[in-house]
Amino acid sequence: MREFSLPALYEVPADGNLTDLIRRNASLHPDVAVIGRKVEGRWQDVTAVEFLAEVRAAAKGLMASGVKPGDRVGLLSRTRYEWALLDFAIWSAGGVTVPVYETSSPEQIEWILGDSGAVACLVETDAHEAAVASVRESLPDLKHVWRIEGGAVETLRTAGADLTDEEVDERSALADADTPATIVYTSGTTGRPKGCVLTHRSFFAECGNAVERLKPLFRTGDSSVLLFLPAAHVFGRLVEVAALMAPIRLGMVSDIKNLTDDLAGFRPTLILGVPRVFEKVYNGARAKAQADGKGKIFDKAADTAIAYSRAMDTPSGPGFGLKLKHKVFDRLVYGKLRAVLGGRATHAISGGAPLGERLGHFYRGIGFTVLEGYGLTESCAATAFNPWDRPKIGTVGQPLPGSVIRIADDGEVMLHGEHLFTGYWNNEKATAEALEDGWFHTGDLGTLDEDGYLSITGRKKEILVTAGGKNVAPAVIEDRIRAHALIAECMVVGDGRPFVGALVTLDEDFLPRWLERHDKPAGLTAADLADDPDLLADVQKAVDDGNAAVSKAESVRKFRILPGQFTEESGHVTPSLKLKRNVVAKDFAHEIEAIYHG
Repeated sequence: MREFSLPALYEVPADGNLTDLIRRNASLHPDVAVIGRKVEGRWQDVTAVEFLAEVRAAAKGLMASGVKPGDRVGLLSRTRYEWALLDFAIWSAGGVTVPVYETSSPEQIEWILGDSGAVACLVETDAHEAAVASVRESLPDLKHVWRIEGGAVETLRTAGADLTDEEVDERSALADADTPATIVYTSGTTGRPKGCVLTHRSFFAECGNAVERLKPLFRTGDSSVLLFLPAAHVFGRLVEVAALMAPIRLGMVSDIKNLTDDLAGFRPTLILGVPRVFEKVYNGARAKAQADGKGKIFDKAADTAIAYSRAMDTPSGPGFGLKLKHKVFDRLVYGKLRAVLGGRATHAISGGAPLGERLGHFYRGIGFTVLEGYGLTESCAATAFNPWDRPKIGTVGQPLPGSVIRIADDGEVMLHGEHLFTGYWNNEKATAEALEDGWFHTGDLGTLDEDGYLSITGRKKEILVTAGGKNVAPAVIEDRIRAHALIAECMVVGDGRPFVGALVTLDEDFLPRWLERHDKPAGLTAADLADDPDLLADVQKAVDDGNAAVSKAESVRKFRILPGQFTEESGHVTPSLKLKRNVVAKDFAHEIEAIYHG
């Protein structure tokens, strides 16, 4: 199939904007907890009426400080309650929110605030404030910087004390569906970030149709979602707006190191995540079972869950024997795994990278269905996702209702719909290259099956061509290798080379368990183990598993283990954890050469 669409389930209000949501919630659901706020380690509920009052108070302060309709306001913070509060306050003051990743360097901050022409910036910490201060001389438009941990919300409340609610509501009403709501700078794997202009229409079309299509997961007064991804990323914004659109209870936390405790305390019914989170939950549970001498039981339970999930897709469903085994393992293993995820969650939505078919079946088999989706900043997050009632594991689902997915002759995925961005800020050339007659060229390669489910097969620009002329899409094999508990990242190489190779990094959280299991001295690093035969054998097993998914010509012949992990701090991944292939290739050119000439 070359093209597929679904009818819209939600009509975008032409004269409305996103601030309508919080006023509507206060009117229709005044006492419903719309946000859970963590204060000194404990969750406190914020009702719809309370949230509207806090947003209005902060918006008054922005207006009193000179923020005018259409002005851009930077928001540099980790994911926390104030993110949602200030985002809606900026919109209520008529402004346009410009998110900045909290890990951004001064140079990146200077570019984003300067290119967008931001007149003000809200930062979270002393360090953020210092980073902005270090480049402020280059930002002539920047008039105000407020620090959240320095009392920014209270400062704004005081500054706007003389303004009335009616004045805020009048300002809020100026924007319509086609007014820019935000400029989200793509983290970008190459070059300077580009500012994607997303309108209120983009979010209405995206979130309205997603909530309607996934309605059983968005039950007001019962459902809840915990956001631990960066709110500065468009996926995080989708969660924020969709939760308030439903409305369901939204929790926001900034440190995934305490994720297990936060899941247990907040007890969400829906989780938004990236594959690495779900891989770590699985690998951690398996490692714990092995340490407790129950590794074989866990593996049998996992195989049973996968078989059970696969059987769910057959006309006859799981047989009696499989049902019986599944019931036993539900009591012994699956229930404990669901408890790690908070105990109430039945579904997750995953994006950013493929989860892998085996892990997808495992999670559905334990009673926790991970619905994979696909999207980009330019498509206001998800442009395809698996429906709750008919997921196809291994695909990224069907198009967002009201949008169209087309597969071009060269296999490129192309998009059309109201949720798309309107262009790149201050960059007509890039806009013209990306948008053609209303169709967005994603740069991704994919296929549509007979039911309109999309599978992503690779990136146009990431296709490797070996010296023998074989085209290789790295994503397939990389995802399989990375699924191994010992592996953190994998990057396939081989463009213009005689065979395919790979650079591999080790998971620093899992490595101590591996050392203990193999009776190695504690504290050894990846660099210490580069030539260790036991480690090389285990990495080879991961590579062999990856090779099983591809032809011989596409399989990894040799690999090199790198001394550290690819991180945002090292400059090798973007804030949304996409690999910067060109940077990795440059920084590890010696190791790549060693694969072929070592």
